[in-house]
Amino acid sequence: MPLARGGMQFWEESLGSPRFVVAPMVDASELAWRLLSRRHGAQLCYTPMLHSSVFARDPKYRKEALASCVEDRPLIVQFCASDAPTLLEAALLAEPYCDAIDINLGCPQAIARRGHYGAFLQDDWPLLREMVSTLRWALSVPVTCKIRVFEDIGRTVEYACMLEAAGCQMLTVHGRTREQKGPLTGLANWDYIRAVRENVKIPVIANGNIQCLQDVLRCMDETGCQGVMSAEGNLYNPSIFQGLNPPAWEIALEYLTLAEKYPCPISYVRGHLFKLFHHCLCLSNNFDLRAELATGSDLPEFQRTVLQLRERYLPFHEGEKLWEGSSGYNLELPPWICQPYVRIAPEEHLKKMVQIQNRNADISQYEEEVGSKCENRLCRLCCKAFCYAEDRDCPGHRIHIKSHREKARQQAACL
Repeated sequence: MPLARGGMQFWEESLGSPRFVVAPMVDASELAWRLLSRRHGAQLCYTPMLHSSVFARDPKYRKEALASCVEDRPLIVQFCASDAPTLLEAALLAEPYCDAIDINLGCPQAIARRGHYGAFLQDDWPLLREMVSTLRWALSVPVTCKIRVFEDIGRTVEYACMLEAAGCQMLTVHGRTREQKGPLTGLANWDYIRAVRENVKIPVIANGNIQCLQDVLRCMDETGCQGVMSAEGNLYNPSIFQGLNPPAWEIALEYLTLAEKYPCPISYVRGHLFKLFHHCLCLSNNFDLRAELATGSDLPEFQRTVLQLRERYLPFHEGEKLWEGSSGYNLELPPWICQPYVRIAPEEHLKKMVQIQNRNADISQYEEEVGSKCENRLCRLCCKAFCYAEDRDCPGHRIHIKSHREKARQQAACL
């Protein structure tokens, strides 16, 4: 079997030197979404992460996972695995339909810990050498890896060099550790990505902190990487690589047309629409349409909801009505415009957790002192909610409520 072209030759000839890359996203980077992203500037896409063992044994899973078309290239298929033979079996089945096979070494979720794959392989270098080298010498397409960084920059560089030596022909480096996830995500460290780029000879794609086109260009400038990968930024605004912020309904209707032509699970469609309209659906006057999306069961239902959102906000978008939702001196995009989702800092999250813990302790103390009797004939849980959230405390409880609220305010002020 001929050895696959690697390194810069692979980057330039097989992939076309892509700068704008859509990440492998579970339940999100399906064919319809990839095609939408390509229409709006993406030059390279990955499949969602596929489980190599399931892919190898289940023809139905394999057929759905490899759904593609002529326009869906260049395409990289990503697998997670915990042993080389199973990974190779899956990769051999996928290689006729893609331009490279990627090994997921970046997933930080608990399911990856249990399955011994993703970022939880980064300490098992002998296994990784075996997995990468096995694919390198058996496939006719290149093998690539997507990794997270270590806490130590030197260890991160050593890790990348080990993968390159084992036969990896392109690296995607997510500048966060495997502990940086969920509410503790925080910022990715581009210095670590730059250090990897300066110490390997293969192409490097940077990942992390990408919320707009300016971030993409700045990241390439600061890291020296050949390309930049977007995940969450792409989900909230598929036009990110064009530097545009279109009305969410335009993108949503275009996506629904593609999803009709290239079907995918309804849960995928619902997830995409919730992200596209995230800022609208957080507004209380749109809770009715939020409920419609949550319970929608087919594409026509989703389309009707999207059209209703368009009807509500098009007069504002076209200037027929004045939007007064923003305040202060900061420039804010109105909620119907595709825009980034900005997470709170980990420090703020931890503060909130402390406040919640203090509040729960305060409520527990109140329950011990007051008991569960209520003059409003509410159950214990409802009484507690009304007392603390809606000021519907009954006369017999009022003194205790005020006392504990004052204590809670004092605790919060000290944080």
